[in-house]
Amino acid sequence: MLWVKAFHIIFVVSWFAGLFYLPRIFVNHAMATEPAEIARLKLMESKLYRFVTPIAWLALAFGLWLWLGYGITGGWLYAKLLLVLMLIVYHYYCGVLVKQFAADRNTRSHIFYRWFNEIPVLVLVAVVILVTVKPF
Repeated sequence: MLWVKAFHIIFVVSWFAGLFYLPRIFVNHAMATEPAEIARLKLMESKLYRFVTPIAWLALAFGLWLWLGYGITGGWLYAKLLLVLMLIVYHYYCGVLVKQFAADRNTRSHIFYRWFNEIPVLVLVAVVILVTVKPF
């Protein structure tokens, strides 16, 4: 089970790296004015989203394997699972935004995306505290 845990952590870290970087690309895209820059950012968004989505599924699969393998229970786990569900929704909403940017239909400013970028940071902090401290 230690190998499963190791791979879960590796894929979670990788998933978060993508979720930290993709909204930063959105910030730059929302501010971009040059056609070549816009085209480059569209390509970066699309490739990153396609790359990080299977990583997310692997993180979830290894996490489920850990949960079932260890038989983990507790209130902290259900709080963590709620946060993971929110993170999945966030991930797929990023996919919606990638499509909107690709179709030149973005209606939000770079300031919105700067705030939007903070959501996975807050989720990460909460999940790490829940898993480490197990407050309930």
